[in-house]
Amino acid sequence: MSLEFVYPWFLLLLAIPPLVSLWRRWVRRGALRYPSLSLVKDIPPARFPRLAGETLRVLALTAAILALSQPRSPDLKTRLPADGIAILFVLDTSGSMEEPTFIWDPGSSPISRREAAKRALKLFIAGGDGPDGTHFEGRSTEIGTDAVGLVTFANWPQPVCPPTLNHSVLLTILENVRPATARDTATNVGDGIAEGIIRLEKTPAKRKVLILLSDGEHNLDLSDQERQPLKPRQAASLAANLNIPIYTIDAGGDPPTDNPDAAKQRLAGRQINQSVAEMTGGKSFTANDGHQLLEVCRQIDAMERQPIVSHVYRRYHEYYPWLALAAVALAVLAFSLDQTVWRRVP
Repeated sequence: MSLEFVYPWFLLLLAIPPLVSLWRRWVRRGALRYPSLSLVKDIPPARFPRLAGETLRVLALTAAILALSQPRSPDLKTRLPADGIAILFVLDTSGSMEEPTFIWDPGSSPISRREAAKRALKLFIAGGDGPDGTHFEGRSTEIGTDAVGLVTFANWPQPVCPPTLNHSVLLTILENVRPATARDTATNVGDGIAEGIIRLEKTPAKRKVLILLSDGEHNLDLSDQERQPLKPRQAASLAANLNIPIYTIDAGGDPPTDNPDAAKQRLAGRQINQSVAEMTGGKSFTANDGHQLLEVCRQIDAMERQPIVSHVYRRYHEYYPWLALAAVALAVLAFSLDQTVWRRVP
């Protein structure tokens, strides 16, 4: 257990109690004149009461000085929320994310892009080792805990979990994320980003980061102009104004070589992701399998490990109330004994 003092300069006063005790021994005390010592020869010597009284007074003064210095020790098991990093994942859950194109573990069957994303995000948040040996520290360590949240989107965004320090709750929610329904046939990237910005804006963190993981291009276009969703670059402009960097992860695979129109659309989507990242000071990545996805998440994790200046975030065991109480109790005890069983004449 490490002990620290909030006001350590008060410890300089610890030299006062022994000096006061010495001064009280040297000072000339009052006396009474008796015609003969025979009158008081049977009175026992007062050495013990005098020594015990001085000890109580010294201890009382010492306890009072220690209380002024406010000693305390940190509770290493309990942390209080600190102003650190708030990370919000914006996860595409459209129908194309259900395609089993990701090899997560070599030698195993392919899994869906959504399932691969969930596994990667779980390692990013909770820490651990991937099947390829990629290690994650997790976003809750002895250094501090980062608030992490989740927004999913297909046709429209869904705020699944706001940025929270309770990572176990978030992981449970992430595990239960389901694919979009048959009615959700579009990919609304712009509003997904905007919803994530709204959730981040409500957090008190000094550093706010948005991570977008999608396998497609923004393709929701409504005839009603009043309900028209934001374009990805429009949403990125909002994030840039709020100093929120966006990391984009494209999981849609390489452009097909046998379909020029689809290839053009894929390249356009990647260019938009790059623009979104550049506009906000983030970075754009591509991931076509489990190994690449884990490596991308590891890179983002490393980039967002920068130290954040924040207030002290540990709970402390404070000892000054007990020392102050001890000082009062010792002083009262010494005074009471001096006025009763240890009373002297004069």
